[in-house]
Amino acid sequence: MLSKEKLARISELSKRAKSTGLTKAEANEQQSLRNEYIKTFRQSFKQQLHAVTVVDENGNDVTPDALKESKKNKNNRAH
Repeated sequence: MLSKEKLARISELSKRAKSTGLTKAEANEQQSLRNEYIKTFRQSFKQQLHAVTVVDENGNDVTPDALKESKKNKNNRAH
């Protein structure tokens, strides 16, 4: 998760971009912060997905193979 300060800065730059525009340095900063936010979001989302197991009404594990493979690869990297 990004710090509150970085999230506030993203919001500030977004508001300024809509109202008065950004300098080149501010636009670069905004893009950098957005990239960092997206990277953090994706990592968090993958962690949430790796905690999921899909079970049908009969109690059978029907987790998609792609998710099972991703979990296996994650576990192999941790060792």
